[in-house]
Amino acid sequence: MIKKTLIDPERIRRIPKQFSWIDHRLVQDGYIQRCHAESLALYLLLAAVSDSQGLSYYGDSSISKHLHLSANALAHARQELIKQALIAYRKPLYQVLDLRPNPWNDLASRVLKRTTPSRQPGACKSNADIQATGAVTCQKRQNKVQQIGEIIAQIEGTSP
Repeated sequence: MIKKTLIDPERIRRIPKQFSWIDHRLVQDGYIQRCHAESLALYLLLAAVSDSQGLSYYGDSSISKHLHLSANALAHARQELIKQALIAYRKPLYQVLDLRPNPWNDLASRVLKRTTPSRQPGACKSNADIQATGAVTCQKRQNKVQQIGEIIAQIEGTSP
């Protein structure tokens, strides 16, 4: 494991009293990949200005000025965040929502942990290994992981 040391110990990040954070599941659960940059900018702004319950009364004109977005672009970004269940909106109130665990990512993670060659003693690591060792079970395992990935991608409306 890599030992991490602070680069600037005098500037350790702390949660300020106005309370704001970005949940790491935005990356791990694929939200960043499913949203456009304008939507993510809106999410970042709302997360930064919301209170501990995720509420913000920032108006559209203020948001548009801060993010350099037209009214249409802001409306599109807001709709995308609502569709992804990242925010709720009832004019003039925004709420940054708690991220729900993505059951498909959890399933894929469990399958990959069970089938990753580095975690399986004597498992193959490449197609050459499969051919050389005749490890049919490894090939079946790899095929199953690929099939599960394709099913998850279809459900989420993305491509693997």
